[in-house]
Amino acid sequence: MFKDSVKIKVSSGKGGAGCVAFRREKFVLNGGPNGGDGGKGGDIVFRCDNNTHAFSHFHNNMHIKAENGRPGMGSNMTGKSAPAKVIVVPPGTQIFDEESGEIVADLVNDGDEVVLLKGGRGGLGNTHFKSATNQRPTYAQPGEPGETKSLRLELKLIADVGLVGFPNVGKSTLISVVSNAKPEIANYEFTTLTPKLGQVNIGDFESFIMADIPGIIGGASEGKGLGIEFLKHIERTKTLLFMVDLASYRELDEQIDTLKKEVANFSEVLADSAYAIALTRCDIVPHEELSQKVEGFIRSQGLESSRTSKYDFDASLPYFIQESADETLGFDKSLPYFIAPISSATNKNIEALKYALFNLVDTQRKAALSE
Repeated sequence: MFKDSVKIKVSSGKGGAGCVAFRREKFVLNGGPNGGDGGKGGDIVFRCDNNTHAFSHFHNNMHIKAENGRPGMGSNMTGKSAPAKVIVVPPGTQIFDEESGEIVADLVNDGDEVVLLKGGRGGLGNTHFKSATNQRPTYAQPGEPGETKSLRLELKLIADVGLVGFPNVGKSTLISVVSNAKPEIANYEFTTLTPKLGQVNIGDFESFIMADIPGIIGGASEGKGLGIEFLKHIERTKTLLFMVDLASYRELDEQIDTLKKEVANFSEVLADSAYAIALTRCDIVPHEELSQKVEGFIRSQGLESSRTSKYDFDASLPYFIQESADETLGFDKSLPYFIAPISSATNKNIEALKYALFNLVDTQRKAALSE
């Protein structure tokens, strides 16, 4: 079961109490105080791990506690400190304070750690309280209490490209063809019920991560369908691939306008992402009609079609691409990087789409490094 949000309570450990003890040995009638200190309570630590992908191992309102420190002992022996309680979460986890609503941690990379709650300090033993006027102290400090917080964990997947489209538009088919992801594929709407990640390999040494989320319908930002619940999983992406169905009863302009509107209503930051448009299922539409539909759609976006590109898009069909980005690593983010008809079933333009997307992702990465 995929779980991307959970509420939990966490408590760090209490410090161990200091010890009241006195030295007692043969031939030593009145030894001084030698009570040891208590051990420190366990911390609460969150660790990011690539081997975890959801919150399935958590239950709502579960209480996770670190161990308490052990009390001190005689002969100035300090009690054992408790180990940290390490809570493993997947990359992309945001930790919210349930009471204030503030983000207290955002774990993105494998191996990231944050000490969220410190364990209580151990109490001092009575040996610390001896003095010239108090040679027999009979008291020691109790250990400090631990801390308790109510938290909400939210998962936002880490991906380079997010797929956005209506249900049954071919998102799952595309990600299964270009990556190692194995989503459920069927000829009905809302086949995808949970987000999927796939690694798209470009040659032997380059790759990028693609995220597939459930289909978006009109009104998704108001809670209709499944899209609004999972749009957060592409909120971290720098690039969106809008998938528009050439064989749908919906007009192409209607599809792209609705998708852009729902994304903008959900997040202004996400709406400002660089994007491209894939016109899917071009194998179903007759060739003459296909060329007219693609050409008309490109013109409706205020653009001019092209039939030549370094990415080897099929020259028998019109498409649009911002070729200037290839040399300058700069492009107009208000326009699609490319608009191209594709077919995942027949692999038409799939290789070209992979390389064009990678160039767009790589451009974004280089821009981020230069900031």
